[in-house]
Amino acid sequence: MGRRELEERIEKRREDFVRNSLLSDEFIDFVQENLKPVNTMMAYYQCAIMEVETKFKVLSEQHSLEYDRNPIESIKTRVKSMESLLKKIRRKNIPLTIDAIEENIQDIAGVRVICAFQDDIYKLAKCFLDQDDVILIQKKDYIANPKPSGYRSLHLIVKTPIFLKEGKKMITVEVQLRTIAMDFWASLEHKLRYKKSIPEDQSKYLAEEMMDCAQISSALDERMQKVRDVIMQAEKKEEEEEEKSSGVEPLMLRGLTERIRQKNL
Repeated sequence: MGRRELEERIEKRREDFVRNSLLSDEFIDFVQENLKPVNTMMAYYQCAIMEVETKFKVLSEQHSLEYDRNPIESIKTRVKSMESLLKKIRRKNIPLTIDAIEENIQDIAGVRVICAFQDDIYKLAKCFLDQDDVILIQKKDYIANPKPSGYRSLHLIVKTPIFLKEGKKMITVEVQLRTIAMDFWASLEHKLRYKKSIPEDQSKYLAEEMMDCAQISSALDERMQKVRDVIMQAEKKEEEEEEKSSGVEPLMLRGLTERIRQKNL
């Protein structure tokens, strides 16, 4: 028997093994049976994301009606990919059970809220956490205490209910609140972190540059907020002057408006 013929027979046996064992009905049934609980778990996290996203959209709409300004620029959501989840399970040596995964990994579901101004972050976070069906598990304020890299964001780990036909189930969600500048910086830093081909001398230079950029973006956030505050104070003063010039005292006007509203109800 020649070498070529031997290699062909070995390849044929390998293919037969794959076809008869790994592609057998029994094996496929085994995979599907064990994947179903994982797929169900991931679907629950997706539902929790929708619940949290809706809560922030409602808060934003209410804020817009009350102050004529939308505090939220955008909302980004994601469920951790299976590859990323498996890597974290292996890295943290977590048992391969649904309960162990849910208990030990708190960022499977993620919601990122991008705000215009820094004080909007704290106002929205307070309103969100004040809701009676949101349970705070952990809070990390990387705005007041930035990471050594310069990273800034407010992180909240919460439990929120989703409502299934079997009843209510509490799901863990990680919420990140950032300004536009914080998000821009974090996005670039994330890309640089996974670039393995950057030489060591350039890595040091980039780390120093990113720290400078973090300080600049922080200063920009503060200056933009001060500009916004001056504009709001000017608008408030203008409204007060208009009320006075109308000849009706502000308190009397508000009282009259409230009586008319109650009568219409």
